[in-house]
Amino acid sequence: MDKQLVIALGGNALGNTPDEQKQAVLAAASHIASLVKNGYKIVIVHGNGPQVGMINLAFELAYKQNSKVSAMPFAECCAMSQGYIGFHLQNALQNAFFTQGITTHVSTAITQVIVNPHDPAFQRPTKPVGLFYTEASAREIRKERGYTFVEDSGRGFRRVVPSPEPVDIKEKGTIRCLMENGDVVIACGGGGIPVYRENGMLYSVDAVIDKDKAAAKLAEVIHADIFIILTAVPSVAINFGKKNQKWLGRITIDEAQRYIEEGHFAPGSMLPKVEAAIRFVKSGPGREAIITSLENAYKAVTEESGTIICS
Repeated sequence: MDKQLVIALGGNALGNTPDEQKQAVLAAASHIASLVKNGYKIVIVHGNGPQVGMINLAFELAYKQNSKVSAMPFAECCAMSQGYIGFHLQNALQNAFFTQGITTHVSTAITQVIVNPHDPAFQRPTKPVGLFYTEASAREIRKERGYTFVEDSGRGFRRVVPSPEPVDIKEKGTIRCLMENGDVVIACGGGGIPVYRENGMLYSVDAVIDKDKAAAKLAEVIHADIFIILTAVPSVAINFGKKNQKWLGRITIDEAQRYIEEGHFAPGSMLPKVEAAIRFVKSGPGREAIITSLENAYKAVTEESGTIICS
């Protein structure tokens, strides 16, 4: 077995504190170890929503207390989250491999994801980050640092950043080389660090790339066979939560698109996952995407469980 998998693991599944995260990755590691033991080559893409928020918040609070502390740019906060979440995953996986007699190595690649600086998303920032501020404070910070703020459900004003589309993965060659060498690779953490090219140079930008979209792009450019999105449920459902709820097994791109048009998937929940799965399947012949739960991952790959989207 030498099939290559890209697995997207949600940041919310990793807990809200470093200690919670260490416990959560132990569970993830045992399931991933089963796939490695059966010969699958794996890249893991993790979310970082709660974690990057904590890092950003810590620097914001420190800056408010002491102006000599830098107000850390969001791209750097993403890089920090990639490092420490990668460490926790590496550690847990290596320990799980040891107990199961697996000699596979684990590597974390701090990953830059290339975006288009002219992406319309830069004109419409939507992703909230950081603290809540009064209108006066938000106005002052906007003047000082050029941030964009929006009023957030009566709770105050909060900074928003753009969410551009991923165009390419800068470290794709390194990731593929490590994968072909037999390493389990952790990459594109939190959707990757957004960068753009100008006159051949790379520059970071404060933005958030959707983790599942970045994972789908990575799966595409490293020529993975299967793209797996792990979520809280074992399969995708239509009419979710209703009496006529139906779990979906193997479906085609056309069927998935029809369910999207019929409004079955929530925009902030299952919709972006199904859209990312469709993107990957469309990117090359014979490619399949699976949406399932962590506990169901091994069964989904080996026994065709979960929701499988194919061409």
